[in-house]
Amino acid sequence: MNPLIEGIAAPLPFSNLDTDQIMPKQFLRIIDKAGLDKGLLYDLRFDEHGAPRPGFVLNQDAYAGASILVAGPNFGCGSSREHAVWGLQQFGIRAVLAPSFGEIFYFNAVNNGLLVVSLPAAQIDELLARVSNTEPSGNQRLTIDVMAGVVRAADGWKADFSLPERHRHMFAQGQDMVDASLLQLPEVEQFEARHWARHPWMKDVARTVRDRLNAG
Repeated sequence: MNPLIEGIAAPLPFSNLDTDQIMPKQFLRIIDKAGLDKGLLYDLRFDEHGAPRPGFVLNQDAYAGASILVAGPNFGCGSSREHAVWGLQQFGIRAVLAPSFGEIFYFNAVNNGLLVVSLPAAQIDELLARVSNTEPSGNQRLTIDVMAGVVRAADGWKADFSLPERHRHMFAQGQDMVDASLLQLPEVEQFEARHWARHPWMKDVARTVRDRLNAG
């Protein structure tokens, strides 16, 4: 997995953009994750007739194919819907940069492999100014080096960020929380074996009780 995220960054300079706005409720009536990209930021992207709003950043040619969002503070606050993260990923977003994030959204993102980077508000404001200026063309491109913990803009501007070591390696290796947990499967199996050796009477209690009841 390439630990570099490179691409067009779209500015979303809104404070408190919550998960209800990121993924409206009408797109939650599904039994799988398919099609959530259509619902992403729906009320901002489309009008009441379903026509694209030309003034919204993700509908503009300069930001076509954007893979990074530069957002305002408290991004992803509100309800705990994981669909907000899935919708961002299905739309092609690989990273979100903001001064702060809703706590549940942050961990939903980490667990699903969406990079979330916290930078000081002043640096986010500098980035927003850069990526909002589409002249000259290419000004809106960013590079995020996950392992080095550096964000770079096309004009040479850069900022450092930190990630917990486990999260850094998860992103660099393209792992979600399930993948990362499976790497520890041998340790889990060893713990399980020790546990049952110490407490053998606890193993298969439900089945043992059921068998006794059936026998009686």
